[in-house]
Amino acid sequence: MHIHILGICGTFMGGIAVLAKQAGHRVTGCDANVYPPMSTQLEAQGIELIEGFAPEQIKLNPDIYVIGNVVSRGNPLMEEILNRGLPYISGPQWLAENVLQGKWVLAVAGTHGKTTTSSMLAWILEYAGLAPGFLIGGVPENFGVSARLPQTPVQDAKSTSPFFVIEADEYDTAFFDKRSKFVHYRPRTAVLNNLEFDHADIFEDLAAIEKQFHHLVRTVPQQGLVVANGKEASLQRVIDKGCWTPVEKFGTNDDWQAANAQGDGSFDVVNQGKPQGRVAWGLLGEHNRMNALASIAAARHAGVGIDVSIAALTEFRNVKRRMELRGVVNQISVYDDFAHHPTAIETTVAGLRGKVGAERILAVLEPRSNTMKLGVMKSALPASLKEADLVFCYQANLGWDAKEALAPISVKTLVSDDLEQLVAAIVQAAKAGDHVLVMSNGGFGGIHQKLLDALKSVV
Repeated sequence: MHIHILGICGTFMGGIAVLAKQAGHRVTGCDANVYPPMSTQLEAQGIELIEGFAPEQIKLNPDIYVIGNVVSRGNPLMEEILNRGLPYISGPQWLAENVLQGKWVLAVAGTHGKTTTSSMLAWILEYAGLAPGFLIGGVPENFGVSARLPQTPVQDAKSTSPFFVIEADEYDTAFFDKRSKFVHYRPRTAVLNNLEFDHADIFEDLAAIEKQFHHLVRTVPQQGLVVANGKEASLQRVIDKGCWTPVEKFGTNDDWQAANAQGDGSFDVVNQGKPQGRVAWGLLGEHNRMNALASIAAARHAGVGIDVSIAALTEFRNVKRRMELRGVVNQISVYDDFAHHPTAIETTVAGLRGKVGAERILAVLEPRSNTMKLGVMKSALPASLKEADLVFCYQANLGWDAKEALAPISVKTLVSDDLEQLVAAIVQAAKAGDHVLVMSNGGFGGIHQKLLDALKSVV
């Protein structure tokens, strides 16, 4: 079958492209901006990419068009597809019907930590020899790819693994299907990592998101498992709406908790008050300990012993763009992180603070997500950056005044809508021993390499 994917360079749709190619289909795709790293990954798979949404692409004559949620009415190619009555389907529905059907799906949902926790869970299953398939909104360092079909388990060389780990996003499915993506996945194991207000462009309030999470809970079978963050009142409200599945909680004294955390990232895993072993790794912060607990609980449901999960996490190498050290120049470290929601920004900065102690942190922020562009979270930004020594904010294309929003921390903040000016200011402020933490959910104009190049002049 030939499928043509509209919006192929997003992490989710790019993952679908990889899975479809591995399944033997001919895959082509288009997007408004075809750029690395996704374009590089797709081209390496032999997938033809087209820049833009020209209606002439119908001449490719695919069997079906798979539509990403970046595509809206008015898109010239989509309008041509509709006018001609050509077959189309959303990405999540295509995935459900062609990949997930009949699989033991382990879905990781939540406002934060989905990518990291999905990566941990997939790696634990891989380490245990279960050879899972996965689709993750990032590139786990242990695998080097964001998606793959289930492989052959160590335990049974004649079969294909029944397990599939998926990052379960609450964002809407497509312009013609406004349900959250995750309602298509029908997991047997569902992780509810946390739940805060986000995606202000499609959800009116937190209650609207809680309703979608409950739709997910409704799809988990009685013989399944819901693994939920026990510290989140919002998730308890979701469960209280009705749950027909056993629930295990993490972050509480009753089920799973982390204890004796040290500055090097290590901590003890405790289940129902009983120590289970110690995770020795380099990941920092309470959020990563919570992610680990969720992944251990979910893996146990799939048959992986707690001791095996702990051993696997000791060899976990995290995800690209999650506190990824991009380089060190003149003793100045430059990190790249995907954080863009104030809670994620706060936990990311706090995690780095725990690692570097009193050394200076220069936080570089691009408020780029749809929620941030709307200014819904702007009042929470100053508090989220309290652990940073200096703050540099790029405010191009914002619908609100970042300088005004960051006024409470103006003494340590510089705001600019000129990227080159921002880079120059960071370089001027930086000195040996500093840590430059760049946070954005986009490419940020290639600022990481610009900084590394410019910092060579620092003496």
